[in-house]
Amino acid sequence: MPAHSAKPDFSTPRARVACALDALCDRALPALAGPVGSAMRYSITGEGKRLRAVLVMLTYEACGGTGDVAPLAAAVEVVHAYSLVHDDLPCMDDDDLRRGRPTVHKAFGVPVATAAGMAMVPLAAQAAWDAATDLGLDDATCSEIVRVLMRASGAGGMIGGQLLDLEGEGQSLSYEQLERIHRCKTGALIEASVELGARAARASEVHRTALGRYGRCIGLAFQIADDVLDVTATSDELGKTAGKDLAYQKSTYPALLGIDGAIARAEALVQEGCDALAGAGVLTPALEATARYIVARRS
Repeated sequence: MPAHSAKPDFSTPRARVACALDALCDRALPALAGPVGSAMRYSITGEGKRLRAVLVMLTYEACGGTGDVAPLAAAVEVVHAYSLVHDDLPCMDDDDLRRGRPTVHKAFGVPVATAAGMAMVPLAAQAAWDAATDLGLDDATCSEIVRVLMRASGAGGMIGGQLLDLEGEGQSLSYEQLERIHRCKTGALIEASVELGARAARASEVHRTALGRYGRCIGLAFQIADDVLDVTATSDELGKTAGKDLAYQKSTYPALLGIDGAIARAEALVQEGCDALAGAGVLTPALEATARYIVARRS
C-alpha cells in the first residue's frame, strides 16, 4: 500500500464513540442478563477501527453539525458489530479470531453468538432513533435515519451481500459480479454512515449527493484494500485470520486485477470520492485523510 498516506488521528472521535457505546450497553443490556447480554457487550465494546462511526462524526461536522452525534455513530457501530458476529459463525466465514481475540462464537458458543447478533439489530434501530431525537431532529428525519441504517444492514445491503458472497465461493466471478457483492456486503454500511452524518446535520441536497458518491467510492475501496491485505498482511497485523479468501476459493480483486491493479483501482475510487466532495465544497482535511487511509492501512 502507498507509504505516503499517514494514518489520521481517530483518537478523539473513537473515544467519544467508546463512551457512547458503554452508555448504551449500561442502559440497554441489563434487561438481557446472562450469556446473550454478555456476548453483546463483548462484541459491541471490543477494540476496532470504528471507521464507520468516525465517518458519521466527520461527515456531521463537515456539514456544520454542532450537537453530540456520538450516540448516532454508536448505533452504526452496533450494526457493524452484529455483522462481524454473524460473519464469523461456522456457517458463514467460520473464523476463530476477530480484533485480536476469540470471536464471539468461540467465546460464548454458536447459539449465544447467533442470538446476540440478532438482538443487536433492534438495539441499533432504537439507539439510532433515540440519538436522532436527542439531536432535535423532526420525526420524519428520525424515521429516515433509522430507515437508512436498517436498509444498509438488510437484504439490500449487508445480508444480501453476504448471501451473494457465500454463493460465489468456488466460482470465477466477473468484476461486475464482485463489485455487486461488495457494494452490498461492505460498501452499504460505509455509504450509510456518511449519509447519516449528513442527514443528522441537515445537509443540503447538493452536499448529500456529493457525500453519497464519496461514501460509495470509499466503501468499495475499503473492500478492495481488505482483499489486498488478506494476501499481503499477517494475522497479527489484521487481528483476524489472513489468507481466508484463498482458503474459501473466493473471487477477489487481487485475483482479477493483480495486487498492483487492485491498489490502483482503490486509489482511483478514493480520488473520485474526494473530487466529488471538493466539487461540492464539502471536502475537509479529515474526510480526505480518512479516505486515503482506507487504502494505506495495514489492518
